[in-house]
Amino acid sequence: MVKFRFAPSPTGHLHAGNARLAVVNALAARAMGGTLLLRIDDTDRERSKPEYEAGIEQDLRWLGIGWDEMARQSDRMDRYAAAAERLKAAGLLYPCFESEEELAAKRALRAKRHLPPVYDRAMLSLTAEQRAAAEAGGKRPYFRFKLSDGAVAWNDLVLGRREVALGTVSDPVLIRADGTPLYTFTSVVDDLELGVTHVIRGEDHVTNTAVQIDLMRALEPRRAVPAFGHLPLISDVTGEKLSKRAGSVSVRQFRRDGIEAMALVSYLARLGSRRDPEPLTLEELAGTFDLGDFSRGAPRFDPKQLLALNRRVLHGLPFEAVAERLPEGCGAEFWMAVRGNLDLL
Repeated sequence: MVKFRFAPSPTGHLHAGNARLAVVNALAARAMGGTLLLRIDDTDRERSKPEYEAGIEQDLRWLGIGWDEMARQSDRMDRYAAAAERLKAAGLLYPCFESEEELAAKRALRAKRHLPPVYDRAMLSLTAEQRAAAEAGGKRPYFRFKLSDGAVAWNDLVLGRREVALGTVSDPVLIRADGTPLYTFTSVVDDLELGVTHVIRGEDHVTNTAVQIDLMRALEPRRAVPAFGHLPLISDVTGEKLSKRAGSVSVRQFRRDGIEAMALVSYLARLGSRRDPEPLTLEELAGTFDLGDFSRGAPRFDPKQLLALNRRVLHGLPFEAVAERLPEGCGAEFWMAVRGNLDLL
């Protein structure tokens, strides 16, 4: 069974960049006859809010995106603990006690020597007595995963062949000193245990993907890893990265401004691809969807283009599709007379 996933963090409102990933994953799942998992990545206890989670679900439903399965990472803490114990038993998850200041000093020293800022694995040689002494002194360990030697390569569904030398990457921290797991770890455990076969996400995760593939092979050596695809990140018209904290590009703000869901979905579905956006339903978009259409260059989100597409959507909407949203007394004849002049309903 083909399974894609959309995994937002409920730390803010859904913005255009994340909505694009939701649209692309939903279309890819439909195009391949698969299913879509909505996974709420809510392990950040301080920033995750129930109202943001509810808002994400509301925004997805407004866009017309449904999901076949749902999971919350906060409900799966026992699964992460069990996976961590397996790694510890294999000698691949080791305790560390360095402070942020000590790690910063190490990075500065390596920089002076013109070396990459890679963790030196000093804690791998920690003896049981040294660990006991550190903990007796009030220190609590955090845990790093020991990466394999060599490189990790994969055929990226968007970017083509990618290869990352693991020697250029620090052993990642998987468990904080307070015992909470980090995204790199939780995402891998979930993808393996929930049967995810395809992961489509932003290009900023390329190096992280290499780490996660190595971690997957450590946890489930006989299991095939998912197929990965990385979309170039979209920016605004000035070239700045879109952020969920920028309210002007949040899905709910587009909705308040009068942008039609079909217009936003149609725009996001083809942003950065060789196909021009046109007003289509999700079913119609899925019928022609191909990850190979996406360019390796970073696209820019242009509100003017979105507004132009919104006009096309409105100009083609039948009265029945808007009747409940029109002022009282506005009938079919009125709608047909005015729709061709509208930018926003």
